[in-house]
Amino acid sequence: QVHLVESGGGLVQAGDSLRLSCAASGRSSSHYDMGWFRQALGKEREFVAAISRSGGRTDYADSVKGRFTISRDNAKNTVSLQMNSLKPEDTAVYYCAAHFGYASSNWRTYAYWGQGTQVTVSS
Repeated sequence: QVHLVESGGGLVQAGDSLRLSCAASGRSSSHYDMGWFRQALGKEREFVAAISRSGGRTDYADSVKGRFTISRDNAKNTVSLQMNSLKPEDTAVYYCAAHFGYASSNWRTYAYWGQGTQVTVSS
């Protein structure tokens, strides 16, 4: 089992950047593909980005492609999401999650979740 804790959220203005971090404890996060998801108020949870165990494969939602970058440091058991050129529509609670198999965009296939961190982007 792995315990995930997100950090780095906050209130920023449109065009600003934020870097979210996800710290894993318990079983090493290197055993899992990892994903970032977000959920805006009143909306369904949606896929943001995913990264394979080795970091060699990444995937992004079209809405964040070119602005967000997912990365991981297996030695430190962390996964990060660098968010640039933030938009008001990026406002949401952001969650990191661990996947036993091949990370997908379907949040229902992820086994472990953090508690989330709020990102608010003002216009």
